Amino acid sequence: MIFNEVDFDTYFKKYPSTDGFFGKYGGAFIPSELKAAMDEITKAYNTICKSRKFIDELRRIRREFQGRPTPISHLQRLSEKVGTGVQLYAKREDLNHTGAHKLNHCMGEALLAKYMGKKKVIAETGAGQHGVALATAAAYFGLECDIYMGAVDIKKQAPNVARMKVLGARVVEVTDGLATLKEAVDAAFDAYCREYGDAIYCIGSVVGPHPFPMMVRGFQSVVGIEAREQFVQMTGELPDALVACVGGGSNAMGIFSGFLNDPVDIYGVEPLGRGVSLGDHAASLSYGSEGVMHGFNSIMLKDGDGSPAPVYSVASGLDYPSSGPEHAFLHDLGRVKYGTVSDGEAIDAFYTLSRLEGIIPALESSHAVAFGIKLAREMEKGAVLINLSGRGDKDLDYVIERYGIK
Repeated sequence: MIFNEVDFDTYFKKYPSTDGFFGKYGGAFIPSELKAAMDEITKAYNTICKSRKFIDELRRIRREFQGRPTPISHLQRLSEKVGTGVQLYAKREDLNHTGAHKLNHCMGEALLAKYMGKKKVIAETGAGQHGVALATAAAYFGLECDIYMGAVDIKKQAPNVARMKVLGARVVEVTDGLATLKEAVDAAFDAYCREYGDAIYCIGSVVGPHPFPMMVRGFQSVVGIEAREQFVQMTGELPDALVACVGGGSNAMGIFSGFLNDPVDIYGVEPLGRGVSLGDHAASLSYGSEGVMHGFNSIMLKDGDGSPAPVYSVASGLDYPSSGPEHAFLHDLGRVKYGTVSDGEAIDAFYTLSRLEGIIPALESSHAVAFGIKLAREMEKGAVLINLSGRGDKDLDYVIERYGIK
């Protein structure tokens, strides 16, 4: 498929470039002392991703430990409620071990750390799903694990904090600034700058300096590979539309990567939060502009000084003031369309899916469900595949306390 002069037949061979750019986005804007560490990670990843031994081991782990492949479910009762004849389906990453897509790249990153001879993994987390996944991977491989988490998110996501500690991870509370995901990334990156000799930074999304956007996409691409094969097997054809939530964007790039060269409409869903005013949402691709943060160039939300703006979302995993550089690239190309969903719409979808399908979605995933419902109501026919990136156990206490039982 040729789309705005980009040939998607050869897309994954060309993007990112050898220096980590997707068009003008990406790169590695890092302190000079970290360049050698990033080069070491890049070389190791480029070696092991072509290694039969590594690939076989990762496949065995996915099959025997993670429970992959995850299934696709036909959301029949939800489709009937929408009432347009459009059929809704969900790729069930909530059934991946630890309850979300995050383990897909965490097991890969931890296996890479073992290959490199590292003793510790360091990461940030917002909703806690990445933290739980990395703590799980660290326990599996016998590695030390430090997880940096904002104080606000620690309070919202108490069940996941408990899980990380039970798994043996050290949870480091971050109280700077708004004490959410952006500050957690700042703290984790600072820690890595001090410990890169013995540790590897296992970033939680397709963000950060090269090679992380490429590497996380590579590990997450299993979602799209599985989903494409499964959907064709189930229905005999491709979906008409594909929907996934986007904060940093790892779950979205994972499933999008399986369909970029297909005649499928692709939608990324950003959190509109309380509204369009700066500080009330985290919809960077919809309302941001080009800028550098956390070592990469992308589209970000900025304050009056050009610094990363304060952001908000009911979903802790989406409250990040930028998006992965590949998302910015696909946005500019027009290959992926990016829309928004408010807190209220996400909460309604949270309860709707729970009541109609017996599936309690994560608040992050609820944004994709809400958008998928709206999209199905606008379509006259066809099928919509939603990436259900995680389960909502972690959000139950917060949702009930804040919104009650609907």
